[in-house]
Amino acid sequence: MNQKKQVILASASPRRHEILTLAGIDHCVITSNADESCVKFQPGKPEEYAIATASVKNDGVYEILKADGNLSGLILSADTIVYTDGAPAPLGKPKDRDDAILTLESLSGITHKVVTGVVLRDAETGRRMEFAVSTSVNFRPLSHHEIASYVDSGEPMDKAGSYGIQGGACSFVRSIEGDYFNVVGLPICAVVEAMRELGAL
Repeated sequence: MNQKKQVILASASPRRHEILTLAGIDHCVITSNADESCVKFQPGKPEEYAIATASVKNDGVYEILKADGNLSGLILSADTIVYTDGAPAPLGKPKDRDDAILTLESLSGITHKVVTGVVLRDAETGRRMEFAVSTSVNFRPLSHHEIASYVDSGEPMDKAGSYGIQGGACSFVRSIEGDYFNVVGLPICAVVEAMRELGAL
């Protein structure tokens, strides 16, 4: 894919790196130690929360470039959350094995939302775009044994919602409505459209 600007992925996520690579977008990775805990979740507003968290990541990398005197490139940041309607908070990465099991039990047999907030910023001009993409995911009813076996594989431990649709949890998913890659961690179609609008492609 022809690019006019260097894309800087403000994320250490291997899944986002893989999606950009799959789409043929050359990029480098720069992460910051930005404090995402400063963003407060408001029930019923998962999109706003995901965008705000992605913005904190983007700002952190922008400050690194500014300190280095190298304000160039397109900074891409994202934050993906798993959310059930009416929940007081999103389902984040599990704290431990028991937490992962409880999370998957809460998703068994129901439909939940996966929301990714995305922020793109032209480091040179300061022009930016931000948006959120939501995908509905329906899980079939899961037995305690298959949940425990999946958790014991170790795969859920670094993933929001305690599962990876592209991995061992693929058989849990009865249906999805929306962008599959959004569930993996980056809504690549919407990202490319935004990059074109910013003149980065």
